[in-house]
Amino acid sequence: MEKTYSFTYRHYDLPHGAPHGAPPEDARLIAEARRAAETAHAPFSGYRVGAAARLESGKIITASNQESEAFPAGLCAERVLLFGHMASSPQDKITALAIASHPDDAECYPCGGCRQVMLDAMRRQGAPFRILMSSGRSATVVDDPTCLMPFPFGL
Repeated sequence: MEKTYSFTYRHYDLPHGAPHGAPPEDARLIAEARRAAETAHAPFSGYRVGAAARLESGKIITASNQESEAFPAGLCAERVLLFGHMASSPQDKITALAIASHPDDAECYPCGGCRQVMLDAMRRQGAPFRILMSSGRSATVVDDPTCLMPFPFGL
């Protein structure tokens, strides 16, 4: 039996980093993710990633990727943010998560491990959250982590 999987997403142009058609709260979250990328520790890859999440309370939290000499002990920005948040204040649900990188010539998409952890966080909090994947010129937005991982691992 053949089946089809599809999902809806939005695409925003961000000429010179300024939002064009993006809601102001999305533009702010992307800007926070860009700022977070500046705190990345990426001496080996040179690829600095920042993540910013808006919580139900309105608070914005940020994190960045952290590499280690004991490869592969480093973590992606999304996992640093999600693990830290779920350990410290899981009752304040995530409503949106933005990802940005430097260099920012291509939209920053989460790796497979981060996609699974996003699904885990969504399941734990009992509610989906939007994901904004940005570059210096554009952003793609999905409404739910399942859009990025249609066949997740589950116990």
